[in-house]
Amino acid sequence: QVQLGESGGGLVQAGGSLRLSCAASGLIFSMFHMGWYRQAPGKQRELVAVSTSGGSTNYADSVKARFTISRDNAKNTVYLQMNSLNPEDTAVYYCNAKSALNGVLYWGQGTQVTVSS
Repeated sequence: QVQLGESGGGLVQAGGSLRLSCAASGLIFSMFHMGWYRQAPGKQRELVAVSTSGGSTNYADSVKARFTISRDNAKNTVYLQMNSLNPEDTAVYYCNAKSALNGVLYWGQGTQVTVSS
């Protein structure tokens, strides 16, 4: 059974930083693209960053130069370092795993990030 568990969310002031973690189990982690998505109230879920199984990364324009995604295949964990946070970053952040072989998707339960002005 695949499980994705996010942690590290919380309340932070504008300009601050948070580091999210997503620990995965029940899958061959190195064969999955790992992504972070977010959903703000009243808005659609959007891609924030992705770390592919091949080692490349991609970011939404809104977070480039502020957020960094990284992964530790030995620990089956993906991270999202978020710097220079602003209130527009307030959302529930979800971890996503997509198989590089067959495209099957898994989602975590999400972690709340709230940035106060």
